[in-house]
Amino acid sequence: MERTIRFYKNAKHEWYADIPEWGGAVEDLQMVEGADELLNWVAASENECKLLMADEQIQNAEILDLIYTREENLGGGGDYLLEKFRGEFKNHKIWLCGVTEFVFKQLPEKIYFKEVV
Repeated sequence: MERTIRFYKNAKHEWYADIPEWGGAVEDLQMVEGADELLNWVAASENECKLLMADEQIQNAEILDLIYTREENLGGGGDYLLEKFRGEFKNHKIWLCGVTEFVFKQLPEKIYFKEVV
């Protein structure tokens, strides 16, 4: 499955995913625990960016590897590792909440992503 998702910063400079069909609280769409830092790298000095995300390989994509599935009492979702970003070694850990399962209908073992310009 492939999906383009827009991410944006609010007035407090907090990152959020723009997922119109999400029926839960908007706070659930906030990007935290490493995902916000990744979006800062992608967007550079901009306040929004779009990522093509997929659970199957896409050409010239960055890769997030699932390293741990969190129990619901720990926030659910999963911890992912971004080993490299744009060819540079990062070894950056990211938590993606249960909204990831909503988008992909599962918690993918790998998430492939690249910026859409």
